[in-house]
Amino acid sequence: MTTTSSARSTTTTNRYLRDNFAPVAEELTATDLPITGTLPAHLDGRYLRIGPNPLDDPGDRHHWFLGEGMVHGVRLRDGRAQWYRNRWVRSRSVAETLCEPVRGTPGALDFPANTNVLEHAGRTLALVEAGTPPYELTHDLDTVGPCDFGGTLPSAPGKPGYSAHPHRDPSTGELHAVSYTWMRGNRVAYSVLGTDGRIRRSVDIEVHGSPMMHDFALTERYAVILDLPVTFDIAMATADVPRPIRPVVRSVLNRIIGRNPVPEPLIAAVARGSGGGSPALPYRWNPDYPARIGLLPRDAEGEAVRWFEIDPCYVFHTLNAYDDDDRVVVDVVRHPKMFETVLNGPDEGPATMTRFTLDLTTGRAHGSSLDQRSQEFPRHDERLTGRPHRYGWAVGFDGGATGDTVLRHDLVAGTTESRSLGRGTEASEFCFVPAPDGTTEGDGVLMGYVHDRAEGRSHLRLLDAASLEDVASVHLPGRVPAGFHGNWSE
Repeated sequence: MTTTSSARSTTTTNRYLRDNFAPVAEELTATDLPITGTLPAHLDGRYLRIGPNPLDDPGDRHHWFLGEGMVHGVRLRDGRAQWYRNRWVRSRSVAETLCEPVRGTPGALDFPANTNVLEHAGRTLALVEAGTPPYELTHDLDTVGPCDFGGTLPSAPGKPGYSAHPHRDPSTGELHAVSYTWMRGNRVAYSVLGTDGRIRRSVDIEVHGSPMMHDFALTERYAVILDLPVTFDIAMATADVPRPIRPVVRSVLNRIIGRNPVPEPLIAAVARGSGGGSPALPYRWNPDYPARIGLLPRDAEGEAVRWFEIDPCYVFHTLNAYDDDDRVVVDVVRHPKMFETVLNGPDEGPATMTRFTLDLTTGRAHGSSLDQRSQEFPRHDERLTGRPHRYGWAVGFDGGATGDTVLRHDLVAGTTESRSLGRGTEASEFCFVPAPDGTTEGDGVLMGYVHDRAEGRSHLRLLDAASLEDVASVHLPGRVPAGFHGNWSE
């Protein structure tokens, strides 16, 4: 099956629309995919990954984080790669552009789900942040419609929506999340999604203003909150509001953003002015905004959060965190700044693996470098989420894009191994999949899409998680553009 998108421009000055950032124009289905090497026979499930894939030409102001979401999936079973599929997530605008029926009942704010894809409580969920609900997909990646977790997720304007980065507690199977939106003033929401697919707990946490809060971390005792200086930018958000009312809208927003919830008429004015979604991401580096990490006891109310000041920086992704007696250890990929001079993608200097140690006795935080190589998309053995970990993996990241290297950190020995995947290749995020009945940390494989520029196609690469040596490659019929997060789903 092939579906061709609307026509788009063939030339652009925006790097996030060129080369392997460029969207693909077709939906493909291929079966019995060719394999190099040997797939582990125990792998029975799907590898899914999502990213932005604009349907139409979004113009040179396009930000990489925006654009309609497309899921790319490979089904593995009995040592075979049974199928590959790529599908746009049918938000209202995607369905209408493709002249298809609208799936489900999208809310007033229906931003394309393009950031993460995972399975929970029997549902395949495509996630995005900043106030909109996830989309549910079928096993074959067709769109069911928006998911409100059985009516337990409010999705009206000004409600918290859901996060793109929940973390699963390995002891309970529940998903913990911290969700934000510019419409809620200085409040973010910490929630727990039960194994029955319903939110059983949600509390508000007061932050300094209106920050972009892409990720958080979880320990056995705490939710770890990142309140960092990338904040909602009113001028960017209202650039396309009609000129006669723009001063009024900006004046009112300046008085309430980061302080109080935004009234629905103002939300509607911003949405109308931007055609439902501004071509520029309305978040920028804010040098006047304090940087801090908060610890909220998992069973406490929001006012119990305890804050630890850190030097200014930005964190998209945490590796893991854990309790260590009277300390909490938080491992992250630290960016020195974000969206200060480069406004269409994450390109503000090297992003390095960093450890923050929060001292519960003194109330102070200490940051130390774990590895100076620029990197992103950190992952760990998620059987140890919130517990002490030794190993972590990441991909090389430079100039706002991934390179051809995969990194393996031994955080006890203080060493890092690097593996090049081959000249002319571009790695994406690799997730860890444990071996069956394995009890040793890191005993398993890494799994992720790799683009080969010479071939113009991509493959699903499996690496031994300990040695980084090749296990197998599944060769795909097309290209998987540079994107965001993926997970193994059994």
